[in-house]
Amino acid sequence: MTDASWWRGAVIYQIYPRSFLDTNGDGVGDLPGIIQRLDYVASLGVDAIWVAPFFRSPMADFGYDIADYRDVDPLFGTLEDFDRLLAKAHSLGLKVMIDQVLSHTSDQHAWFKESRENQHNPKVDWYVWADAKPDGSPPNNWLSIFGGSAWQWEPRRGQYYLHNFLASQPDVNFHHPDVRAAVLDNVRFWLDKGVDGLRLDAINFCFHDKLLRDNPPKPKEKRVGRGFSPDNPYAFQYHLYNNTQPENLEFLQDLRALLDRYPRAVTLGEISSEDSLATMAEYTRGHRLHMGYSFELLSNDYSASYIRNTVEQLEAQVSEGWPCWAISNHDVERVLTRWGNGNASPRLANLLTAMVCSLRGSVCVYQGEELGLTEAEVPFESLRDPYGITFWPNFKGRDGCRTPMPWDDSSFAGFSQAMPWLPIDEAHKALAVANQEADTDSVLHGFRRFMQWRATQSALCRGNIRFLNVPEPVLAFVRSHGGEQVLAVFNLGKTAQSLSLNGFDTAQLLTGHGLQQGQLQNGQLHLPGHGVLFARC
Repeated sequence: MTDASWWRGAVIYQIYPRSFLDTNGDGVGDLPGIIQRLDYVASLGVDAIWVAPFFRSPMADFGYDIADYRDVDPLFGTLEDFDRLLAKAHSLGLKVMIDQVLSHTSDQHAWFKESRENQHNPKVDWYVWADAKPDGSPPNNWLSIFGGSAWQWEPRRGQYYLHNFLASQPDVNFHHPDVRAAVLDNVRFWLDKGVDGLRLDAINFCFHDKLLRDNPPKPKEKRVGRGFSPDNPYAFQYHLYNNTQPENLEFLQDLRALLDRYPRAVTLGEISSEDSLATMAEYTRGHRLHMGYSFELLSNDYSASYIRNTVEQLEAQVSEGWPCWAISNHDVERVLTRWGNGNASPRLANLLTAMVCSLRGSVCVYQGEELGLTEAEVPFESLRDPYGITFWPNFKGRDGCRTPMPWDDSSFAGFSQAMPWLPIDEAHKALAVANQEADTDSVLHGFRRFMQWRATQSALCRGNIRFLNVPEPVLAFVRSHGGEQVLAVFNLGKTAQSLSLNGFDTAQLLTGHGLQQGQLQNGQLHLPGHGVLFARC
């Protein structure tokens, strides 16, 4: 790879700053904490870090409500701390990606404070404002992901404003050219600092339908979506008009034109639409985003057929685009709980890492996955996530995957000298980094072994993919690159599996990955429970 294409096949380690390491004793992680642990991150064998929002914010949505795009919130440190983080990461060979939340701001942002005052100010149209219906009700039926109407009344203007998320996260009006220019200027600020990539939050939410047409209703049997509570009315609609508008494609091209001035920088778009795979393909086609990821593998379905169908659907639609896969992040239940079905074993943890890191594309790994962390139990009185508080008890929100990183088994798990912002799950202390460092058979050491081995396999990092027809619960495919072919087989079940694998009689087993290896003899494949097989063919 050239340095400009470092992101193809890269493993990107997501850091949630609030929960990584607290160095000033306030119970909240910070940028100096990330700097202090970067040697650990580099030891994992990953290629880059993605740092979730650390910008100035009232923290209503924990940083995804930005009040100043060009400053670090004092909770996390200073701009100088970020510069030190960037320099330290680069010295360790790690690329640095940061979140950019473009579709909305905090209601404390200077733009919104000016826009809301009246209907005759310089930023009057910088947000999505609309008059009430004759009866005083909102302009249309659009709903917020966090519950209720997506419209909030502003008495100073005598109008409603749009918020696809919290009422304190007003949507920016991307139809206004000055808004688009200002947004790109904020992005340029961080590119000039030397960041290597941008993770673009909710990037398909930038534009709305100018006509403010009502979203059509969705039949009950189709009301599914990532992270939705069963009683969240957001799932009751087809969201055809409040996001994923055609005008967004031109903006993505303008964004890419800016990135092209920084040839080593990359864009990764978070996409959640009515057909996320089709949108991923569209958004990474032509001169738009470098990579896209959606929530398909952040679902509750862990079957081999679901994983295969998801990847094949995208492969059938994507052309020059490049996917990025994730099975955990800061918005969903941790994968060992979600897919473990009560069997969160070390072998399963390493199998899942190997599986997702063997698919065609890049990978985002969420902090704690390398330890095999499960979802933490957070009692209602300790919840901080407004999403979970609103929909408790049917949906417990996102706090269970956001609890602090366990560095040792002390009272506060080596995360802080003070009471952490979220409670430490006692089960996590046994899985702490210090404990696993001392055990060569731990999930942590298994993670490192696999990442080091994967880096030597160009077919797994950058090759094409072709799935094989095998029965559940086995997932099998061939990765091909530069004349090299690697067979990858994963037993997603707990019990041993035996099956015929015709055409691979001469395949040679690959070793060094450190996983529970299966056997392939005369076309007969034997896999232990949660076992794998890698072979050159």
